Amino acid sequence: MINGKPLEKLDLLDDFLINAVVTDPDVGEAFCRKVLSVLLRKSIGTLRITAQCVIPAPVPGLRGIRMDVEIDEYVQGTDGMSVHNVYDLEPHLQKNLAFPRHNRFYQAKIDSRYMRSGENDFTKLPNLYIITITNYDPFGQDYMMYTFANSCKEVRELEYDDGLTFIYFYTGGHNGGSEEIRAMLRYFQSSTPDNVTNEDTREIHQYTNKVKLSPEVRQEFMKFEEIIAYAKEEARDEGRSEGLNEGLSQGRSEGKTASIIELLAQHGEVPDSLREQITAEHDSAKLSRWLISAANAASVEEFAEKM
Repeated sequence: MINGKPLEKLDLLDDFLINAVVTDPDVGEAFCRKVLSVLLRKSIGTLRITAQCVIPAPVPGLRGIRMDVEIDEYVQGTDGMSVHNVYDLEPHLQKNLAFPRHNRFYQAKIDSRYMRSGENDFTKLPNLYIITITNYDPFGQDYMMYTFANSCKEVRELEYDDGLTFIYFYTGGHNGGSEEIRAMLRYFQSSTPDNVTNEDTREIHQYTNKVKLSPEVRQEFMKFEEIIAYAKEEARDEGRSEGLNEGLSQGRSEGKTASIIELLAQHGEVPDSLREQITAEHDSAKLSRWLISAANAASVEEFAEKM
């Protein structure tokens, strides 16, 4: 189980399910197009989707990021030129993230990839939408969506076209938005047949169900469950391990160490300093805690911060 839920009960706010859906070769693109078209209230073109997109730190000791779902869209503008839109789709259950500054950091890391050394044409930067979906109200005003874009305080009507938009969707909000957005957010929060209330959510439910029934997804989910269960059992049994011989204890520790590094490597390169710190640790109880943390971490940096 993840967050106490079997696969069948996971919702689209759960990382495992949303990643499984958007990366599905049959429904991933259609799913993202439908979600974006409803939430942003506009037509969406051809998409390129990258789940768990890692942007590493430029030097050791600094922080990188992991984007839950990065979506690239190229459309034709009114002037006939191609327009590049980037959507960072981030379902969040974790509270106390200081969202405005958290997303400011994400925006900076995302933008940094598009300008090469010596490049001066900043019009090459794509339009960027940082989209956060939460099951709690990040600003306490009971709106289902909060949209932020830079503007001039002195001259409100002055256009400030930096191509940057932050949008926060609150699944329980009542103000603003539309009935279509409300239905989509309700389904994200609780992805059950009861919340299939229109054609949009019916389509999304079909995609979600297909993925939940996929043997490949079920196998990945079972492997993830086994890792979590193994680590928790190891932590509980720590008091009983004193009677084991030293060689067996060392072997179990080495197995945990390898599992931790393997899990972290799924999020990107594991710095040598972090590998050395993990490998040098022989406290089995601490390694068990690290194994659980690695299985749940959203990035290598998040794991390192919680060590």
